[in-house]
Amino acid sequence: MSTSTSFTSKLTSSDGINYINIGLMLISVVAAYILPFEVFLFSYAVFGPLHYLTEISWLDKKNYFVKSKKDIWIFVVLVCIITIGMFDNKSRVNGFVGSIMFSGFVYALIILFVEKLSIKLGLVFLTFLVSAIFHFNKYPDLPFMIFAVWLPTIVHVFIFTGAFILFGALKSRSKSGIISLIIFIACAAIFFIYVPENFGIAVSEYGKKAYSFFRIVNTSLYELFGFGTLSRDDVALYMNPKAVAVMRFIAFAYTYHYLNWFSKTTVIKWNQVSKRRMSVIIFLWVASVVLYAISYKVGFYALFLLSMLHVFFEFPLNHFTFIGIGKELKAIFRK
Repeated sequence: MSTSTSFTSKLTSSDGINYINIGLMLISVVAAYILPFEVFLFSYAVFGPLHYLTEISWLDKKNYFVKSKKDIWIFVVLVCIITIGMFDNKSRVNGFVGSIMFSGFVYALIILFVEKLSIKLGLVFLTFLVSAIFHFNKYPDLPFMIFAVWLPTIVHVFIFTGAFILFGALKSRSKSGIISLIIFIACAAIFFIYVPENFGIAVSEYGKKAYSFFRIVNTSLYELFGFGTLSRDDVALYMNPKAVAVMRFIAFAYTYHYLNWFSKTTVIKWNQVSKRRMSVIIFLWVASVVLYAISYKVGFYALFLLSMLHVFFEFPLNHFTFIGIGKELKAIFRK
């Protein structure tokens, strides 16, 4: 075996991928410190659409980790309902976003174990009813924030990514996997340990305008972390050191979430599709980036449906992962 072949095999091994990901984490941290808002906006507009398209394609090959592909049509219906609300501020749909998100998340767990359609629909309706009764749609109550704001954003890109890292490490009994998880957590924590003032490049006016679509994520996490209430003026959001620390964390979480996915070609083989499918994916990705380049607002609204679809389609995998973590921990403790 040649030296180059040996080096390539090491890079594509489980340990090699873990060490590559540690490097990607550190790159994401540095970028988030220097340009938190712009790094997030770039990642969301450029890496995001390619991630949505390739992950949905891969999930389709994996049958969405459910017993029947027909089950995912409930996700499509729920996402379409949410999208209608996005384009109409006065729509009654917006009064039930928390319940819709919660119902979709619970439905993903239901279809892993239940086969009969009438029972599935009955349980998801009951889930929606219970969530509505217990005020899952009341802003800014905690249930609303968890399911309507954080689940499709920071929970999806940070908590679930951490769960995937942990599951992979436990399943392969990999020391490098555990090391990567520790570094992943440390990278997130560093933003709140080292909070410099006047560090990095100030956000541009374009960045401020584009980031307005995501403002609620920043302000809600600012309160969650116990920093108080962030005032509505731009000065507080873009200049307050603790608010910027929250933004760095968000930028890191999103950027690494995408880079982690793209680094796993040899592990989960999401790139192994027909030339025709890959051509369609590339075409749609380029078109998406062009829309964001024309106007961030146009790109955001045009890609919203696709973005939410990939979040909902991943719910069964999320449940499957947490179940897998439980099984692996149980097996370790038995030994």
